[in-house]
Amino acid sequence: MTATTTELPELAVGPFFYEDLGNHRYRSTVHAQGAWNEHEQHMGPATGILVHELETFQPREDLRMARVSLDILGIIHGGEFEVQARMIRPGKTIELIEAEMVSGGRTAIIARAWRLKTGDSTPVAALEDASVEHPENLPEFTGMQVWPGGYIQALEFRQEEGHRPGKGVVWLRNPYKMVSSDTVTSDVVRLLGMVDTANGVAPRVEPGPESWIFPNVDLQIHMHRTPVGEWLGLEVQQSYGDDGIGLTSAILHDVHGPFGRSEQILTVRPMPGSKRARGN
Repeated sequence: MTATTTELPELAVGPFFYEDLGNHRYRSTVHAQGAWNEHEQHMGPATGILVHELETFQPREDLRMARVSLDILGIIHGGEFEVQARMIRPGKTIELIEAEMVSGGRTAIIARAWRLKTGDSTPVAALEDASVEHPENLPEFTGMQVWPGGYIQALEFRQEEGHRPGKGVVWLRNPYKMVSSDTVTSDVVRLLGMVDTANGVAPRVEPGPESWIFPNVDLQIHMHRTPVGEWLGLEVQQSYGDDGIGLTSAILHDVHGPFGRSEQILTVRPMPGSKRARGN
């Protein structure tokens, strides 16, 4: 589950996920360390730093992010990187913006966000997704201890009854700021910076040297309202097809109820070096 041939990067130190180096450059801490390889960043906080850049790029009070779409183009190296933001589609009521994470001259992630004009839709407001039990009433969830890496260790977990492989409700929160220079991390950045964890909270197979890997190559987040608070609830189900492709789907909750959904497409394959991978 860890890298043996790749030199570990120089990491920042502090009670935050990323050290702000100025001019949209950052250095990751161990709290952003991934679970598949120790020299990588986890996609959770990597999403958070990109949402931070999208949120602060040419902000408008009359628009909010309604969808964030992230594509992972390769290894998300730990250590130093930069984020480049740009306007793709300007408009009075709809905008499409983009943020690109670049490390070592190579693009690791491209994130795009639709910002839509807000208005009063109270007369027709309605939800089909039901609320789940609040985290304060739930026991600690220890199932994430099978995952290595600094990011997972940074989180607190609670679970709802009925959790099983492939399906379950797990709440999580963390005590860290996203960026060292921020006085306060916004709720949107904090919560979206944990959504990628959905892929690991109810896996169909337990990770291990003779098991399977199922990393996601994307993360799609749709929000029908702005999330608030420090707790993120993940109502997850995970499906594997028979041709090496899977899907993790989640209803996203804060303490006020459901606020959106996420999807992650997975590449499902035997753990490298395992008997299955060697064809034994």
